[in-house]
Amino acid sequence: MSVIYVLIPIAILLTALGIYLFFWAVKSDQFDDLEKQGLSILFEDDKNNTVENSKSKDKQETSQNDS
Repeated sequence: MSVIYVLIPIAILLTALGIYLFFWAVKSDQFDDLEKQGLSILFEDDKNNTVENSKSKDKQETSQNDS
């Protein structure tokens, strides 16, 4: 029976901590975009990088040709 006197305050403290952390997460926008990280592995960044690299190479070549 004396164990209950210890476990009830611990349970109340853990519940209060969980509620506080939940509201902190909502306030700091942790739940704004839940699908972004899950879908980010499906997007290919290599194509964008090659397009940007080719554009920068074209700019460098035209600037060198102008000189």
